[in-house]
Amino acid sequence: MPAAGRVIAVEVLYQRCCGLDVHKKAVTACLVTRGEKEKRIFGTTTDALLELADWLAASGCTHVAMESTGVYWKPIYNLLESTGMEVLVVNAQHIKAVPGRKTDVKDAEWIADLPRHGLLRGSFIPDRPQRELLELVRYRRSLIQERSREINRVQKVLEGANIKLGSVATNVLGVSGRAMLEALVRGEEDPSALAALARARLKKKEGELKRALRGMLGAHQRMLLATQLRHIDFHDQEIARLDVEIAERMRPFEGDLKRVGTLPGVGRRTSEEIVAVTRTDMSRFPSAHHLASWAKMCPGNEESAGKRRSGRTGRGNPLLRGALAEAAWAASYTKNTYLSAYYHRLASRRGRKRAVVALGHTILRIIYHILKDKTTYQDLRPDYFDRKNKEATVRRTLRRLEALGYSVEIYQVA
Repeated sequence: MPAAGRVIAVEVLYQRCCGLDVHKKAVTACLVTRGEKEKRIFGTTTDALLELADWLAASGCTHVAMESTGVYWKPIYNLLESTGMEVLVVNAQHIKAVPGRKTDVKDAEWIADLPRHGLLRGSFIPDRPQRELLELVRYRRSLIQERSREINRVQKVLEGANIKLGSVATNVLGVSGRAMLEALVRGEEDPSALAALARARLKKKEGELKRALRGMLGAHQRMLLATQLRHIDFHDQEIARLDVEIAERMRPFEGDLKRVGTLPGVGRRTSEEIVAVTRTDMSRFPSAHHLASWAKMCPGNEESAGKRRSGRTGRGNPLLRGALAEAAWAASYTKNTYLSAYYHRLASRRGRKRAVVALGHTILRIIYHILKDKTTYQDLRPDYFDRKNKEATVRRTLRRLEALGYSVEIYQVA
């Protein structure tokens, strides 16, 4: 250990580096050229950022580093990525300075010093087409979630009017439910007339529907329902428009989307979200485990004094984690599949939520190999674990039978 007060020299790898402390209205820049520091403050308008880029180019700057502060780094990155300089967008937790005497200028100095010595590793920033695709996919997910919230509001209005349509119909906004809601908005109050609008299998529940549709719907509640139905229709139209645009941009990856879609529980939209985030080139991930770690779909690693403190997963990409969780829940309900058997095997011991995260982790690893090897999913069948541990399965079954008072003799079947 070095003596107190001793300074350790760190080799300088790059002579011309700049650190940017990015905020909403201002960018503090510190340019280090062969040990000399020059500091300037720029605005965040396009003209001001172009002035920043010209200043860096004229100074011969080769490396620029900045924190990934909200969305404020994006305009700067968009302008600098085509200048030939290496632009590093770094996790703010990785470049925290020593506490005390913190100012924007000192932050910029610290950020400028780190890349000079090769002490920073930039986050992965996808190319512009993928960034645009991600924005579209994220916004579509936001609209889908907002549509779901609006449907919940419809259900809340119905409950307030003592109309129990949701207790009988699985989908309140299905063909039958939508027809009944529109009739209610028009002023229809006769339960028999409303129940007669049922279609398909819901016709068999006519008696339950009559009892459920007898309520007290006020004028203000009709107005609320009409507004909410229009809002839902608006979301449907916008989601359909985004579907068309995303499908057009996903055309180069159509083969990969179909291969990923062979997984149980993975639908078209889920495939698009996963491919939009991970891309189809798996070469940047050394293994499936690295991909799962990057997505934060694996147990956390926190140990101190030989004791395991926490196994919580980290905060990964919200879009990817949501898509994997949705796919895991869907796969858990499939019949006679390996993924369903894996989920129930874990859920019985560790609980449903942990089992979903573990199943999402497994699905992501399978997707890694599908995209890397350009293959399709081959199901291992639900009896995979029994076949893998045949002797343990036999012993476990024998113990359960003997506990019930049975005497069992085992014969090998040829």
